Amino acid sequence: MQSSGGNGFNALPESGTLPPMGPPAVPQNRFEPYFDAMTPRNVTALVGKSAYLSCRVRNLGNKTVSWIRHRDIHILTVGSYTYTSDQRFQANHHPETDEWTLQIKWAQKRDAGIYECQISTQPVRSYFVNLNVVVSEVPAGDEPSREVANKKNCSSCSPGARLFMYAIPTAQILGGPDLHVDKGSTINLTCSIRFSPEPPAYIFWYHRDDVISYDSNRGGVSVITEKGDVTTSFLLIQHADISDSGKYSCSPSNADVASVRVHVLNGERPAAMQTGSAGLSNSSLNILALMIISYIYTAIYLSLQLETKQTVAALR
Repeated sequence: MQSSGGNGFNALPESGTLPPMGPPAVPQNRFEPYFDAMTPRNVTALVGKSAYLSCRVRNLGNKTVSWIRHRDIHILTVGSYTYTSDQRFQANHHPETDEWTLQIKWAQKRDAGIYECQISTQPVRSYFVNLNVVVSEVPAGDEPSREVANKKNCSSCSPGARLFMYAIPTAQILGGPDLHVDKGSTINLTCSIRFSPEPPAYIFWYHRDDVISYDSNRGGVSVITEKGDVTTSFLLIQHADISDSGKYSCSPSNADVASVRVHVLNGERPAAMQTGSAGLSNSSLNILALMIISYIYTAIYLSLQLETKQTVAALR
């Protein structure tokens, strides 16, 4: 078994590769828990589908099993309880096979990496599983997004093989990467999720990496979501204040995070907003206003002149 550090997590080699693990060691006490090393340690999942990582624990007794993501040393589950705000993660126990399965719904490329199944012994015992997330091949009878003509980067392709590129669910916040709003106005952010085979199960909005609470004491925060072939989520923040500035992120269940930076202005105008097309637009509006005023003045003047002539003619 790998030695455990002071923080209770087992250290991995710097390369990030899985540590070697032979057959399960025979415990000194026949009632001690141990891992069945025959459980797969390399798992491949498809983008947008569920991934299942399993470890089989013998003689668990009164100990608990946890799943930990090594990318950020984040405890995902303890027993059957989930300890992450990402609702895609769920632990399932199958008593008949002694298996503890970590399910990752709507797997994304960012989910790839090493996961640790850990028994709460002293020291802890760990079983590492590596997850690969790949784009699916063409199912029978289905049409791909487009065929890839250039196969030179595919060393494992057989002669005559056909390669396809698939559209992966993508989130985008319109108007980014920087948005400027006036203090006291309403911040209106629109997140669009495209190329998704089905609408996301949920969409979280973040401000400075903190989940936005719609019922906080601040008030005036609401979200409207329209699901369809293209799912759109609108984040509305009324009475914008300087403290509302910063990074905003849209995080759907089935796509990577999209972010923009919002700048709440207290009357000032950045140089980028004073030049270019905005400046040209203001100048054009001023000229148009002068032309309209001149036209109205001329029309009134001609009308008065006509009335004067008619009055003089009547007096004669």
